[in-house]
Amino acid sequence: RDMKEIKVNIPDELERELKEFKLDVSGIVVKSIRDELIKLVALRAIASRSRMTEEDAVEFGRKIKRGRFEQLRKKGLV
Repeated sequence: RDMKEIKVNIPDELERELKEFKLDVSGIVVKSIRDELIKLVALRAIASRSRMTEEDAVEFGRKIKRGRFEQLRKKGLV
């Protein structure tokens, strides 16, 4: 299988932990990328069937944020 190489910058502390536990960093990165792509493909499929406009989506997002802010405010967290 043809493989491409990528460079990933990580904080020093994370590098120490990776070495300590001898983790398969390449495998972890590949799995993470695959998982993200699966989510994006699913979202694209959902969006392609949606009748919601971009403006509708932005407004919907704003309403969700306002609602979440109110929940946190009532709990005294913000």
